[in-house]
Amino acid sequence: MINIAELITFFLYFVLLMVLGFHFFRRTNTIEDYLLGGRRLGKWVTAFSAQASDMSGWLLLGLPGAVLLGGLNQSWIAIGLLIGTVANWLLVAPRLRVYTEQTNSITLPSFFESRFKDPSGMLRMFSAIITLFFFTIYASSGLVGAGRLFESMFAIDYQAAVLIGGAVIVLYTFLGGFLAVCWSDLFQGALMVIAITIVPLVAFNIAGGISSIGQAMAEAEISASLIPPGGAPLLAIVSTAAWGLGYFGQPHILARFMGARSVSEISKSTVIAVIWVVFSLAFAVAVGLVGIPLFPELSGPAAETVFIHMVRLVFHPWVAGVLLAAVLSAIMSTIDSQLLVSSSSLTEDLYKKVLGRETKPRELFLVGRISVIVIALIAMGLAMNPQATILGLVAYAWGGFGAAFGPVILMALFSRRTTWKSALAGMLSGTVVLIAWDAAGLGAVMYEIVPGFIANFAAIFIGNALTQQEDLEILTDFDEQVATLKAEL
Repeated sequence: MINIAELITFFLYFVLLMVLGFHFFRRTNTIEDYLLGGRRLGKWVTAFSAQASDMSGWLLLGLPGAVLLGGLNQSWIAIGLLIGTVANWLLVAPRLRVYTEQTNSITLPSFFESRFKDPSGMLRMFSAIITLFFFTIYASSGLVGAGRLFESMFAIDYQAAVLIGGAVIVLYTFLGGFLAVCWSDLFQGALMVIAITIVPLVAFNIAGGISSIGQAMAEAEISASLIPPGGAPLLAIVSTAAWGLGYFGQPHILARFMGARSVSEISKSTVIAVIWVVFSLAFAVAVGLVGIPLFPELSGPAAETVFIHMVRLVFHPWVAGVLLAAVLSAIMSTIDSQLLVSSSSLTEDLYKKVLGRETKPRELFLVGRISVIVIALIAMGLAMNPQATILGLVAYAWGGFGAAFGPVILMALFSRRTTWKSALAGMLSGTVVLIAWDAAGLGAVMYEIVPGFIANFAAIFIGNALTQQEDLEILTDFDEQVATLKAEL
């Protein structure tokens, strides 16, 4: 049944997003403004935008659903993500900010090409194709979340819900670009952490406390231990915690580092981001645990709606409307980022390369905005299956980026001797192994990001052993990057 209070709240939220998009439409004049915001993000916007675009709808839907069905051992996902977040901010963020400005790169594929001085263009081309492939899958997971949300709240058809959510996201991303996305993420990130903290705290007493949760877990035969069931618990822990490896290769998160105002701003953003992540992940796990005694009827894909059911159970409709807007915030804050990065790959890394000529800024601007619509339409098509799970789609795309780009990013930032051939071999090896591992059904044994990540690193190390980096310009650039980083810290 449709609740008028919730409907009004959502309408007002949509209006706010549209106003934000129109505001930044007037402040977006160049392709760098549209894709990186002119590299002028402050510490709060950088931190909240990076983490809001990172966590997505799976924070409020997918992760609680996994805990509801699998028990406490699913929290290894959260532990791995926390470790990965800290490592990404400390190791990657400052160096990437310096190096991308030094090489005048506004996309990850263009950075790979400039960093390694790839004369063939293959490094940039393949990384752009990988970006488009996995982001289309990733964006579809968010649209599945939108479908679940609107279907639960307004009793509308799932496919119609996907189309409505996609239309709103596309419109304000189309208009405002990077600045609209990042400033909306500041608001959405704050709303997400408030909602995920308040909801399980209030529902805890209604559920009957720890004893009631423990009893419900025992009755449903759900694990109450951090140790996964089965004969190889250590393997299961490594597989689950390996989500953290994905951080080093996520283009939509790395773009926030590239768009920061300075390295000093990144240092301040790190503290804000880590605090945000600790609260968000801990309470997302709590939602799943508290939901076990409250909603024993939820199973399968429906388990991913536990947060929605919990909000509607314990709060007045007007308050519930605001808190449920946080679900939409989580979904939108990631899809808009993914659409924008995909747009940048199409315009900067494929369109310009294929044409092989100078392109006018207005032409790139138009292509970038049209590509947002095209990618969104494909993602909507993939999201139309109501049996798809958010966590399943996210896991595949997240693992794909981690396996394809993670080791290459780390070697680009920390290794003087890596050549473009080694980087390309690593990227292709990681991608092929990940896809083959999943296709063979081995993902149930070990999350496919692990063999893909290892294969990428192995290929790079073998390539470096066979070929030495002898380009003096590349070596000089690397040393200048290190010196600049030391000076700014």
